[in-house]
Amino acid sequence: MPIDFNQQIIDEFRANKGQVGGPFEGARLLLLTTVGAKTGTSRTTPLGYLPDGGERILVIASAGGSPKHPAWYHNLRANPQVTVEDGTFTYSAKAVVLEGEERDRLFARAVEQDPGWGAYETRSGRTLPVVALVPIDHGPPTGAMGDALKKIHGAFRKELAVIRKEVDSSGPRLAAQLRVNCLSMCQGLHGHHSREDGFMFPALEGRHPELTAVFERLRAEHLVVQRLLEQLQELLAADDVAPEALSREVGRLTEELEAHLDYEEELLVPLLNGG
Repeated sequence: MPIDFNQQIIDEFRANKGQVGGPFEGARLLLLTTVGAKTGTSRTTPLGYLPDGGERILVIASAGGSPKHPAWYHNLRANPQVTVEDGTFTYSAKAVVLEGEERDRLFARAVEQDPGWGAYETRSGRTLPVVALVPIDHGPPTGAMGDALKKIHGAFRKELAVIRKEVDSSGPRLAAQLRVNCLSMCQGLHGHHSREDGFMFPALEGRHPELTAVFERLRAEHLVVQRLLEQLQELLAADDVAPEALSREVGRLTEELEAHLDYEEELLVPLLNGG
């Protein structure tokens, strides 16, 4: 992408918490900041990414089908510590260039869901590198705790919206990457609720014993969401998942989760922000 166009995307991304319009509206997008291999200066590039479980994400050095590897790829080969912005979190990560069977398998998985990756590789005349970004530090968003909670919830809402769009546009056979997208979201949501149950709720309940019934309701809603997550994961484990069945399960989860997040924010954000 031209530098000026890149800068427009970067500015819009940062101003709107990861949301952009135009051709990238509703897409999984991040900002990758690398250190120049020759200049030593920082350079930020907007990139599409792919979930790969709960421990890392993947980016592909397509450069829009250019015959040359993009500058950001050369940079991270020289300096593998990078900075990632996903609209909710900004964190340091280690860039790992995947090789051999692992690279080929994950690239094939990406192409199965989006043939555009294969078209880029054909046009480029080169093997497109696949890079895993592994978080080094991944703390909560900065700012007031209540605002941080809303940002985290917003990230889950956004990811569910992307998954619903992917499911609705999928063919008769469920792509492996779409399964991974769903499972990655399930892992993230389970981890978030576990941290709330184990740390945030007990701390708030200790300071506000009059709200015991509220926290009991929130914990009960977590159990409902967890059952829906387990049902979704069981469905994804089947060999012959029908997109229609997956769409129904994701829809049920979205409806239940949206109501839960709205209620939780209404009650907890003022407490967390000191109101």
